Amino acid sequence: MSAFSPLDPLLHSQLRLAVMSLLIGLDEAEFTFLKGQTQSTAGNLSVQLDKLEKAGYIEVTKSFRGKRPLTTCKITQEGVSAFESYVENLKKYIE
Repeated sequence: MSAFSPLDPLLHSQLRLAVMSLLIGLDEAEFTFLKGQTQSTAGNLSVQLDKLEKAGYIEVTKSFRGKRPLTTCKITQEGVSAFESYVENLKKYIE
């Protein structure tokens, strides 16, 4: 049996993992889409997106659509690498 690789604690959070799982297959996603898909509160999602952004895993862009604020998120290459590594390490736990 091989040694288990540590799981990235940043991605081990259910909400952050859900966000990364959604963003890995999209060019970008709006805050409202992520909120609906994850069924999280706006406040909790905002905090978790901030953590992912500070880690360099996502880019958050704030703009306006008409007079309404619009927040969009996009996964970075660093985020893709971290997510793929997390999944590979998790597979080792399952095998």
